[in-house]
Amino acid sequence: MLPLVTGKIHVLPDDVSCRIAAGEVVERPASVVKELIDNSLDAASSLISIEVEEGGRGLIRVTDNGMGMNREDAQLASQRFATSKLHAEEDLFTLTTLGFRGEALPSIASVSRFSLKTIQSDSLVGTEIHSEGGVAWGVQEYAGAPGTQVEVRDLFFNTPGRLKFLKTVSTEFSKISYTVQQAATINPQIHFRLLHHSHKILDYPGVSTLQDRLVQMYGPTFLERFLPLNQTTGPFQVAGFTVSPHHAKTTRTPQEIFVNGRPIKNTTIVHAIYEGYKSFLPKGKHPQFILCLQLDPQTLDINVHPTKREVRFSHPEMLHSGIFHAIKRIFVEGSSFDRASADRLHGDFPAQPSIPSAKPTVQSLAVAQETRSRFSPERGFNRATHLSLFAQEPPSTYTATRQQEFHVIPLGQIQQTYLVGHINQDLYIIDQHTAHERVLFERLLQAWSHKDLLQQGLLIPEPIELLPHQSALIEEWLPVLAQTGLEMERFGPTSYIVRAVPAILGSIAVGPLILELLEELSEWKSTDSFDSVIRPILASMACQSAVQAGRTMTLPEISALLHDWAQEDFPMTCPHGRRVAIRHSVEELNTLFARTSE
Repeated sequence: MLPLVTGKIHVLPDDVSCRIAAGEVVERPASVVKELIDNSLDAASSLISIEVEEGGRGLIRVTDNGMGMNREDAQLASQRFATSKLHAEEDLFTLTTLGFRGEALPSIASVSRFSLKTIQSDSLVGTEIHSEGGVAWGVQEYAGAPGTQVEVRDLFFNTPGRLKFLKTVSTEFSKISYTVQQAATINPQIHFRLLHHSHKILDYPGVSTLQDRLVQMYGPTFLERFLPLNQTTGPFQVAGFTVSPHHAKTTRTPQEIFVNGRPIKNTTIVHAIYEGYKSFLPKGKHPQFILCLQLDPQTLDINVHPTKREVRFSHPEMLHSGIFHAIKRIFVEGSSFDRASADRLHGDFPAQPSIPSAKPTVQSLAVAQETRSRFSPERGFNRATHLSLFAQEPPSTYTATRQQEFHVIPLGQIQQTYLVGHINQDLYIIDQHTAHERVLFERLLQAWSHKDLLQQGLLIPEPIELLPHQSALIEEWLPVLAQTGLEMERFGPTSYIVRAVPAILGSIAVGPLILELLEELSEWKSTDSFDSVIRPILASMACQSAVQAGRTMTLPEISALLHDWAQEDFPMTCPHGRRVAIRHSVEELNTLFARTSE
């Protein structure tokens, strides 16, 4: 008798398939927060409160005052593929809601200790549901305020493989803060609160316009640096704010794109924005923007990514062209940037739903005044009138810090960017910024390695105001930054003051340096070696302090920089990998000019 042959293919148990689905939707604590906020927004909430412990690993509690659910709906909401947003296949192509997948709650519940409390506004009794690892173990009546509260404890307690890939508490909480900030940006009429270990981190009361919300987030100077944008181009509308070229920074924060109320990432849109800025943006600077696009839902597909971070457009070329011309039109109108900026900051623009008018409203001025009061003289400094000692000094003359026997003949400067010099027997064309950057980096690294990195205190400490997610992130790295000579301390919930910088840097713009470091901090892991963390910090310091392209240098300054670069053994790349110099030997010149030695 032949043995029974068992097939190799089998259907996975429900608990395993739920955890696989959770892996698509729930990447980290911030993913849970986003899904729960989306549900609260769809429930017409006007107040959303998020409470977090241990960066979201220990607890995530999202409470809203929305419409709530009855007992039957609450039980169905915890089942896979259950949703109130879809009724037929064609609904997938006309979606205007956010949390439509029918996967979020069961996926979250499958990897946590989960509870749901909900009550409708016209009911006296609500429903409370508990589960552990996706297995329901209790449904009971609940009495409380109308709305819904979802509590997620011990995230990934039953999937240790996913738990070990989470980053530090500070990093995970920073990502949660950023998620809440994005939701608050595109929904200015809703009151958002965020607490970590019962400490209030973010509190944005509802306001009437996007402009008012951005003043809440970025302070009163936002209106001075950003230009309003509100145009209808073909089948879509683009509105929001984009930075004036005069105020562009070396960092990319903020660069926010919202499509039909969803925060997304899209290379087509970003490329169009950069192209629009192309001939107006100073070298080495990046545009900052908060753009809101409204399109017909049938012209985009939001199902290309499980977490809906990406979308696919049916006519990307039309979208690229429209955004490109919308951005460029801001800068080509008027006789100068200053005039264009003034016209847009104080002129009249047509109002649109959830899009600001160009004039500061009474509410935004009140928000601005409240923000200014946080920097009053009584608190120790005033941003408008007090700068660091370095910021008040003119650019210092470049002088060589070391001398060694090199035959250096400075020949001149090309377009205030490239230096031409004769060193020993060779001709060099050198990028002045990258050469100086590499010199500073090598000397910072050597001083740090020998524990000889001297600090220079600022006569007047420099204030730095960060966003909540940036503040949560940098707090973890303050001891590391101190070891590189950068001494900072907290001065408020999201405010810091810089007291000292490495002495070797001389004059340095502290604010741009901190913002540049913040863009790298989120990518570092707690398991990274200390050396691998220190190097990018020193590289950013060197880049911010180095002489910039576009600065005129005298022949003595050129000679000093060439000496310093030669002293460091002629490095041919900067710490970030950009080329420093082109070298031509006498033999190469003879070959180029068809001159052979006799």
